[in-house]
Amino acid sequence: MPRPRQPGRHRRPEPVAAPEGAPALVLAVPGVPSTGTRGLAEEVASIARSELPGLDARIGYVDGTDADAGPSAEFPTLQAVLARTAAERTARYEQALAAGVEDARRPEGPVAVVVPLLAGPDNALMRRIRQAVMDSRAAAELTDVLGPHPLLAEALHVRLSEAGLSRADRARLFTVATAADGIVLATVGGDEAVQAAGITGMLLAARLAVPVMAAALDEDGSVAAIAEQLRGSGSAQLALAPYLIGPEIDASLLETAAKEAGCAVAEPLGAYPAIGKLALSKYTTALGITPPQPSGVPVR
Repeated sequence: MPRPRQPGRHRRPEPVAAPEGAPALVLAVPGVPSTGTRGLAEEVASIARSELPGLDARIGYVDGTDADAGPSAEFPTLQAVLARTAAERTARYEQALAAGVEDARRPEGPVAVVVPLLAGPDNALMRRIRQAVMDSRAAAELTDVLGPHPLLAEALHVRLSEAGLSRADRARLFTVATAADGIVLATVGGDEAVQAAGITGMLLAARLAVPVMAAALDEDGSVAAIAEQLRGSGSAQLALAPYLIGPEIDASLLETAAKEAGCAVAEPLGAYPAIGKLALSKYTTALGITPPQPSGVPVR
């Protein structure tokens, strides 16, 4: 038997579910497809589904398998996923008509909301994603990238602490022997991406109480130059924090940049829970529905 709801203001909120017939959330995954990339994207999609039960979350790759490979393709293109999603919605409507469903309604509005799996802006990638949406001929809405956002500063803090490069909690009165006293925030996407990363960098600096500066991984010498700038201002032990989810770049770029700058490196953001929550937030904002909003949780 279901338990009665607890009365008063301390009662638990009713769980929110995706509206019936709601558009799909399609993650646009950049970079070279691989089993690791697919696992990461599937985990992000799973986090989004757990936050909004009933959500239809799908994955499309910017550099996926040929669009004609069909639903069995290992790494389907974003264009193919959107086209198939639109075809499935039309088929459901036609089946309802054939079955004599009286209140069957012709599908309206977007068939999907496309959320780029990117922490920061990348104009070149966004142009390709936008073109794939157009080529699919599906009524899909494209959102902005996930950052900047306080939850990404939290995720960066966690990745640094996991690598032993920062304290897990400023409130605890102990130090980590390998803790960095200066952070290079590495991103891709040119000047606009560096500026956007700088906003999250300020939030991270407030959490760690150390200077944080952003640099472009896709610009020769940028990471090393920022590292020298930090050293010139008094930082002696530096760390490279990737402001990246992971699929955007070849992992060797991070290793090379860290070696050139002479600093330790943390892991990319990956499938940190905040990534799935932010992707869902982009989706619900686009549709005007209001599930529980993501909020920062102190690192313990």
